[in-house]
Amino acid sequence: MIKKHLFLLFLCLGYQAYAQESAFKIPDTLRSKDYDYLFERVKALEDGSVKQSLYLQSFLHKAKSEKNPEKIIDGYKNYVHHSPENLKLVYADSMIYVAKKSKDNALIGSAYLSKGIVYYAQKKHNYALDNFLIANNFISKTNDNYLIYKVKYNIANIKYYLRFYDEAISLFRECTSYFKDENARAYLNSMHLLGLCYNKIGNYGLCSETNEKGLAEGKRLDDNEMESYFIHSEGINQYFKNNYATAIKKITYSLPVIKENKDFANESVGYFYIGKSYWALHKPKMALPYFRKVDGIFDAKSYIRPDLLENYELIIKYYKSQNNLKAQLHYIEKLLKADHILDTKYEYLSGRIRKEYDTKEIISERNNIKILLDRRKYNDFIFIAVITFLFFSILFLVYRHIRNKKIYRQKFEELMEKSETTTKVEAKNTTNGIEGINQDTVASVLKQLERFEKDKKFLEKDLTAAKLTAAFDSNAKYLSKIIYHYRGKNFTKYINDLKIDYIISLIKEDKRIRNYTNMALAEEAGFSSTQRFTTAFFSKTRMPTSYFIEEIKKAHP
Repeated sequence: MIKKHLFLLFLCLGYQAYAQESAFKIPDTLRSKDYDYLFERVKALEDGSVKQSLYLQSFLHKAKSEKNPEKIIDGYKNYVHHSPENLKLVYADSMIYVAKKSKDNALIGSAYLSKGIVYYAQKKHNYALDNFLIANNFISKTNDNYLIYKVKYNIANIKYYLRFYDEAISLFRECTSYFKDENARAYLNSMHLLGLCYNKIGNYGLCSETNEKGLAEGKRLDDNEMESYFIHSEGINQYFKNNYATAIKKITYSLPVIKENKDFANESVGYFYIGKSYWALHKPKMALPYFRKVDGIFDAKSYIRPDLLENYELIIKYYKSQNNLKAQLHYIEKLLKADHILDTKYEYLSGRIRKEYDTKEIISERNNIKILLDRRKYNDFIFIAVITFLFFSILFLVYRHIRNKKIYRQKFEELMEKSETTTKVEAKNTTNGIEGINQDTVASVLKQLERFEKDKKFLEKDLTAAKLTAAFDSNAKYLSKIIYHYRGKNFTKYINDLKIDYIISLIKEDKRIRNYTNMALAEEAGFSSTQRFTTAFFSKTRMPTSYFIEEIKKAHP
């Protein structure tokens, strides 16, 4: 009866989602927008907001009207990422339905992989593994390395959960090497889980080293989403190094972000090791509230893993010391329940991953070795090398294009947030002046620079330091020193930045200027060549002129 009600609820949710899609009509203002624009707006807006819903529906409607299976699947994937929990699986099934109709192995495999990831996030590991294995069957028939490594990553997660740490380490190392130049977030995730595995096998030094590298790489890649997770990992690692106060401090620091991410699994583990640290410090009363938090998550989410069984053993031990038989009995029942859940899950997961993934991987590896041995001919080697080079070149170009668009967007928003830009900077020490130059001379040159900037004399073509020195009736060496000290730049960058700031203000204020070519803009700013203008513009703004003008047109039609 319960299953029947759940099935009816699932159908109702699916019908509700379908009805919303069917009744939708894309607004005229969004008809000409491309998928990248709609996707960026979905990411930028708050989940569940009316505006986000408009862009989600517009993306999917556009894909359906163009009968583009890949983009339809992307549309449903957007819903998977940004919908309430009770609808995520509905949209994941929609992805699978469209993928199957396309008969494209990569699309089908990717859809099943997405559904598995939803289940894994819900800590329903049985269902997650089922979908990962189905995904692997389809993806293994393709040459899509990115998807192949996504499967490896998710299988490695299951192996970590099953405590097959050495095997998980091998897979996570592969993923770290592959994703380093392909996907920053996947690279950092792989490194984080690699560190956790090192902790589990007792290599605490290598765990700390991996966590430190993860934090450094996050800064290098300008991606701080994993920062709290590396700190959380290091906090647990510090517990095993017997640095209990440090463990409490680090884990406590990491938990707000983890709770905000609704990551109840890492939240539970964090509470457990804070409790264990207080217990090790002989403060059981301070440990008990954290152990109860772990129990609360178990009640709410049915989440448990092998090391968390000790949570109940310590609670029972505490109440035994208090001679509280009723509380002891209650938590003994909880311990038995958690142990039963683990036994059931582990038996199923362990059996399937050994039978259906590991055996298949071994056979696949054996077959690959045979093929390589059979193909050791010079011409075949050259052919494979060329194809591989072309494949990764295309992947790199696609990746660079996506990455650049993201960087350009960020730089554009930063530029728009600034007030009227100026190349003028405060001197490091305006009171002491510049050593070796008379203060009256400095004051005179500064006044002339201000008048030079105000009158826009910098727009003169082929302006050189020698010409400006002559105009100021000054000394070339003095002029360069004064510009560097009070404007923070050398002469060439100072002039170029003034010209670019002038062009930026023109583009913002004058719609006519937005239609100028780079050659015309270079002429307007007084650059001697188009190349010098485009180089100076990119150096100043970190984006091409075409991108900047297009975004200005969107922001101020």
